Amino acid sequence: MADLTYTELQKIEKRAKVSGTVGKTVTYFLLTLWGLIVLFPFYWMLLTSIKSYSSYNSEYVPKFIATHPTTQNYVDAFTTVNLGKYFFNTVVFTVLTTAVMMVVTVLAAFAFSRLKFKGKSITFAIFLSLMMIPNELVVITNYVTITNWNMRNTFQGLILPSVASVFYIYLLKENFEQIPEELYKAAKVDGTSDLKYLLKVMIPISKPTIITILILKVIECWNSYVWPRLVTDNEAYYLVSNGIQEIRENGFGRENIPAMMAAVVVISVPLVVLFLIFHKKIMEGVSRGGTKG
Repeated sequence: MADLTYTELQKIEKRAKVSGTVGKTVTYFLLTLWGLIVLFPFYWMLLTSIKSYSSYNSEYVPKFIATHPTTQNYVDAFTTVNLGKYFFNTVVFTVLTTAVMMVVTVLAAFAFSRLKFKGKSITFAIFLSLMMIPNELVVITNYVTITNWNMRNTFQGLILPSVASVFYIYLLKENFEQIPEELYKAAKVDGTSDLKYLLKVMIPISKPTIITILILKVIECWNSYVWPRLVTDNEAYYLVSNGIQEIRENGFGRENIPAMMAAVVVISVPLVVLFLIFHKKIMEGVSRGGTKG
């Protein structure tokens, strides 16, 4: 009887292993299939960028490999249009906007999480309610303001409307509030200033969330399109997103699709590399910011 029971347990265990193996196989197959579907547009973009102009136009049926790959399209993308200038403008815009936004976000989050002042709760509630305002209304208001201040076609006009984010302030505030308030009270007893406490204690502890906000803001600035398109009609201030649109509209991108794809690859690669390097930090920062206690 004992041997029979042991045999039955072995059979049950074997069935469980087979079932688990089949389940994992199906899961990984579906994930792989979904990954291929998601990544295929990027592969096609990269593939097209290394095809010659004549080879691309001669393909009545698209080919999934490049028989004669070339890098000439990347040269054309920089020489035919001013892509290098657009790239430089985007780097300047991204660095300055992100730097100013981080200062505003950190200080605002600290004030809402640690400082005591009259009306803080209602002020923060009103502040959060701004997230309910449609972005189109904000864009219109910002455009009128920047135009009245004569800041169109300037980096100041590009940067100013993006230096504050309700969501990022809220995310960092929630993270700051996870730090025991006893630390703050002990620091105040020792005569530590608020600024020193923020720099020496809160920022190091909240580093994952701060890095997450930093990366997300860089991606947001790099992909910015609507606002730069509204406040800049001078090519000297075009960003890469506007530059790509200009390339398409001036006929170059319509005639030379491989070179157009090469320009898109050049613009996309920095963000892809950034995300691949810091994707774990992004996930960790978001999970920390969304967890209370």
